[in-house]
Amino acid sequence: MLEKSFDMRRLAGCLLSVVLLVLPDQLSKYLASLKLENGSAAVIPSVFEFQYIENSGAAFGMLSGKQMLFIVIAFVFLAAALWFAVHVKREKHYLPLRVCAVVMAAGAAGNLIDRIAFGYVRDFLYFKLIDFPVFNIADIYVTVSAACIMILLLTRYREEEW
Repeated sequence: MLEKSFDMRRLAGCLLSVVLLVLPDQLSKYLASLKLENGSAAVIPSVFEFQYIENSGAAFGMLSGKQMLFIVIAFVFLAAALWFAVHVKREKHYLPLRVCAVVMAAGAAGNLIDRIAFGYVRDFLYFKLIDFPVFNIADIYVTVSAACIMILLLTRYREEEW
């Protein structure tokens, strides 16, 4: 499933894709911090709202204040996802895995930018109905791509391919 050769054009394409995915994440965080700081706005009353918070922890606020740890982990995660996206075989069969790796890298990069620039991650999406922790677009990238990778590995790719 992995190729041993390195293709600079492929890396450039992956990096460009990551940048294009990070842009809406960073723009939405900027707008949320500008318009919602110390407030919220109901989109669907009692169901979904924009609620700006500054999260210095990991998922659900765990390990708050451990920024260097999160920065190192994010760099490793980003590098691993990009390495995989560049080295997975070029066959159409593996395209979904490559796309998931790029989307996951974009999520890691989006939150990494926040951690380096501000010392926290800007979250603003809140499902009030189920009291789900506040999250952002980069979190969606990581969560959805990880779920898709798991589904793909369980349903589409055989163990012999690894």
